[in-house]
Amino acid sequence: MTAAFQCQVHTLDFDENYEPAKSTRLTTNFANLARGENRKQNLQNTIKMINNRFNDLANWDNPNADRYSVKLEIVSIDIDVAGEGEYFSGLEWLKTYIIDNKTGKKIDGIIGNSFSSFVRDYDFSVLLLDYNKDKPEFTVPKGYGDLHGKLYKYLLDSPEYKARGEKPPVLCLSVATTRTYHRTTNIHPILGVEYVQNDYSLTDEYFAKMGLKVRYFMPQGSVAPYAFYYDETADLLNDYTALELIGTIATMEAFQKIYRPEIYNANSVAGQTYKGSLTYDDYSLTKVDYDRVERTELAIKQGKYTEEHFIKPYKEILENWLNNQ
Repeated sequence: MTAAFQCQVHTLDFDENYEPAKSTRLTTNFANLARGENRKQNLQNTIKMINNRFNDLANWDNPNADRYSVKLEIVSIDIDVAGEGEYFSGLEWLKTYIIDNKTGKKIDGIIGNSFSSFVRDYDFSVLLLDYNKDKPEFTVPKGYGDLHGKLYKYLLDSPEYKARGEKPPVLCLSVATTRTYHRTTNIHPILGVEYVQNDYSLTDEYFAKMGLKVRYFMPQGSVAPYAFYYDETADLLNDYTALELIGTIATMEAFQKIYRPEIYNANSVAGQTYKGSLTYDDYSLTKVDYDRVERTELAIKQGKYTEEHFIKPYKEILENWLNNQ
């Protein structure tokens, strides 16, 4: 069998009425907090956090810190591998729009932010765990991440995605707890102070196969650096406007404060040398309920679901496409 890939793009507003679609990867930050009896309050509090942080950073011509609000849209790309009309969730992102409440103007923000992928769940929560079962030392299998990397590039190059006319995505994630970061003298007016590390993490290497580079910045008012992944053809510091970058920072800082408060809602600021820890106990909690235990369990379930409905059924097609094109 040969690949006959087809893609489709669909969108869904992320607001206080948001309910995760059946195809959504439920471990994604924005989907996790949108379930349960407190879902609406969670969503309202999260959106308020995002808007407050945006106005905090976009403080010029904004005396009352209320000029802007952020509108979020979930963008999903599905893929039909065999050309038979059976679509599987490929990638999912958040896209930001900035509303200027003074002028009424709606400004395009950055797509990317909170990145989601079922195949990534399979790689990290099934393939990697199975490969290292009963092994004395952690290693990764040969070709690890190759399929996901090529799928990512293919979907971004598809006519369906290109029709959106987006700038290259920027993903904003937590720094690795297994790495140490060192503050530099480089300071960006929006992204803040830059940090560097001496050794890339597994996530850094995995994202590199997707054609993404990484830099680490701690914005003004933040307490720890973030990992900003961006296209290898792009210039993170010059290709995006101040408001675009602020939209990403405000959005992802809110989610990281909710998901990893030990790092991003800590009561002390990262110093010259920084190593994040999920066992750090001097931090504050947000007013948003988030089930981290369920998130871990779901990652494994979703990885196995991907194996059953994507990896195994299309194994021959995917391997031929990966190795021959």
